[in-house]
Amino acid sequence: MSTNQDQDPPRNPPKSSLSAALGDALAEQIRQGVLAPGDRLPTEKQLTETYSVSRAVVREALARLKSEGLITSQQGSGVFVDPNFQRNAFRIAAPTPGDTEDLEHILELMLSIEVTAARYAAQRRTEPDLKKMRQALVGMEYALINDKLGDEEDYQFHQAIVQATHNPHLVSLNDYLEANVRRVIRSARNNTARRYAERMAAVQSEHQAIFVAIEASDPDAAGRAAEQHLRNAADRLRLFQAERPAPV
Repeated sequence: MSTNQDQDPPRNPPKSSLSAALGDALAEQIRQGVLAPGDRLPTEKQLTETYSVSRAVVREALARLKSEGLITSQQGSGVFVDPNFQRNAFRIAAPTPGDTEDLEHILELMLSIEVTAARYAAQRRTEPDLKKMRQALVGMEYALINDKLGDEEDYQFHQAIVQATHNPHLVSLNDYLEANVRRVIRSARNNTARRYAERMAAVQSEHQAIFVAIEASDPDAAGRAAEQHLRNAADRLRLFQAERPAPV
């Protein structure tokens, strides 16, 4: 039978985890606007008291925020939210239904990214990359046969293309767009699947054309196929927007 004397004494969390937690808390306040660009942060003493941590933890957290471009220090004045934070922070909000100008701007951005990714994928793809694309294509074909949307397989196909670029920054940007705006474009695909089943065969042909060009290591053909696919997707989205019932 164990006793309290047999148990290990409680351990304090490592300084690195404390500084990371403090850094995350302050970064969230900055991103939420609680601390606005140009605002002065609490002093080291205030932060140690508020968060019950040592000054070493506070300094490590502030050093991390400074390296991330969120704060800047002024000798003798303190630490401030970087006045250029809003300018340095990349944000894209999902287009508002009916805001055609914003939608067109996003489609232009998506077009440049899709074409670039396809071209690099054609130059750098490996056999495992091609295998992922094939699996997604087969999955979409199976979804069509079974009257399903296949939106998850559609995502996997485009994800496999971006991953085949072997460019971590393109992959990260694609993840950001997937979480924020690409789902709006996918809604047009879902709408097309529900109302215009015959057009989904065309979508699948567009995907197949991109795959064939990437498999053949032909960046020009891959870029053209990706551009045609996104332009058609844009047309489907415009059709979807035009058919949306007007707000009452």
